[in-house]
Amino acid sequence: MKLQNLIPNWILQFVEKPSRIYAEMTAGLMMAVLVIPQSLGYATLAGLPPIMGLYASITPVLVYAWLGASSIASVGPVAVTAIMTASALSHYALGSPQYIQLAITLAFMVGVILSLASMLRLGWIMQFVSRGVAAGFVSGAAILIILSQIKYILGISLNSDSLILASQGLYAQAKFIHLPTAMLGMVTLIILLISRYGESIVWGSWLPKKSAGFAGRLFVIILVMFSIWLAHHWQFDDMGIRLLQALPTGFPSASLPTISVDIIVQLLPSALLIALVAFISSSTIAGQHARLRGEDYQPNKDLLGLGLANLTSGLYGGFAVSGGISRTSLNLSVGSNSPLSSIVCAIGIWAILMFFGRQLEGLPYAVLAAVIITSVVSMVDKKTFKQAWQHDRADAICFIITFITVITFGLNAGLVSGILTSFAMMVYRTHQVHIATVGRIDDSEHYRNVKRHSVTTFDGIMLLRIDESLYFGNCQTVHGQLSAHAQDAQIRHLVLIMTAVNHIDLSAQEMLLELNKECLKYQKQLHFAEIKGPVMDKLVGGQLLAQLSGQVFLSTNQAVCKLTNPDADCDE
Repeated sequence: MKLQNLIPNWILQFVEKPSRIYAEMTAGLMMAVLVIPQSLGYATLAGLPPIMGLYASITPVLVYAWLGASSIASVGPVAVTAIMTASALSHYALGSPQYIQLAITLAFMVGVILSLASMLRLGWIMQFVSRGVAAGFVSGAAILIILSQIKYILGISLNSDSLILASQGLYAQAKFIHLPTAMLGMVTLIILLISRYGESIVWGSWLPKKSAGFAGRLFVIILVMFSIWLAHHWQFDDMGIRLLQALPTGFPSASLPTISVDIIVQLLPSALLIALVAFISSSTIAGQHARLRGEDYQPNKDLLGLGLANLTSGLYGGFAVSGGISRTSLNLSVGSNSPLSSIVCAIGIWAILMFFGRQLEGLPYAVLAAVIITSVVSMVDKKTFKQAWQHDRADAICFIITFITVITFGLNAGLVSGILTSFAMMVYRTHQVHIATVGRIDDSEHYRNVKRHSVTTFDGIMLLRIDESLYFGNCQTVHGQLSAHAQDAQIRHLVLIMTAVNHIDLSAQEMLLELNKECLKYQKQLHFAEIKGPVMDKLVGGQLLAQLSGQVFLSTNQAVCKLTNPDADCDE
């Protein structure tokens, strides 16, 4: 491989304008400080030691910044992959050595899957997860994440695998709520919610619009630091409030995670689902920002960058990572315009871990839980559901089924049910084939639906436009609609316009052959018009064209011309 192929294109902008380096370094350093509470919290959400959140925020970020497809998207620990990791390992003791090792192995397996997908150029696969399924899954995951943090807010033991279990557990554990923890957690949560969702009032009333968003995020850091000071000053540990213990300094050396056939078989379904969700999440964000910035986006390159990021996370003691909406938004809010800021961010987190990790000791878990809840509330995608309900009920149904299944039966079941529902809707749509009766607009060569336009029709000729490809799943439905026309005594010629037919399988060909026999039985002729080249290639040499009672026309207008006036010169 040539050396220039290892150097990303975004570096060239700094060769041309070195003055931009300072702005990117400043943005990266601010990002490093701002993402630490989130990274610690998401590790806790995954049931892992908080330090693993920082491990997952260093090498994966460096790798994706260098090899990823997006110039602005930021990867790292995110809420969805954290809760999916916890769900995948729910049968093991939370935080145990085995649990930690399996989380690391899971990240490594996710990396292998994504890297292999990149090699096989499977970037197109995200097209088969509808917007409704993705939004319903993320929204359901947000509810589960909020439920999982209630135990830290209230200081109780709570099963948060589903809404039903959480509700039952909350009712049973209500009398055991730890009052000091609950007061700290609820007050912090209320303050953070007011700061974030009342931003225009709290910050925007006296700060410029661009500064208001940053001030809200900086406030989180100030609040976290203040809670650590309070924990030491007021002896929170003596009150029974759970606190973050001292983080180990240093950085782990690279080592392969524990892998065996049994572990692979056990974790593979979860790894596949996490890989799919990680790619959908990352590619959606990266692709959207690439379009806004007028940049090229390559899904297969993003697969590789994300895959190698997860591989390195597994090698260096982290857990599964992905591109996140909140991380990318934070990246933009601090003024980032290139992956250089992400590289500086990762180096900054490493420096904080090496030299200031001890300063995070005493951070209350209730405060971390409040930070997580505040950041995931916006993940409940009401806007997408509202749009789907207004414009595409099928997508809205996919959203509802996915959302309900996630909060009732868990993440894996929710995603699988959503994808199956999406495929069912796709099959249903192709099964219900729209067949339009068309006529000519005035004296033009344009033919349109008789129900939508004022058109001219022709005695004895039925022009039918089939608006779907034909295959085994819909050929009987189509036959039922066409057969009625074949029996109509007023029709002598049945013309099937094939402009929207991109594929005809063997079952559909047999159906059309049967229709042709029916036309012959009722002394009618079956014709085709505007058959596409790839479809014609499938029909040439087959029985359908050999036994066709009518003709194959290049255009609908040619068919009308020839059938209304057989002696006319209708060649185009």
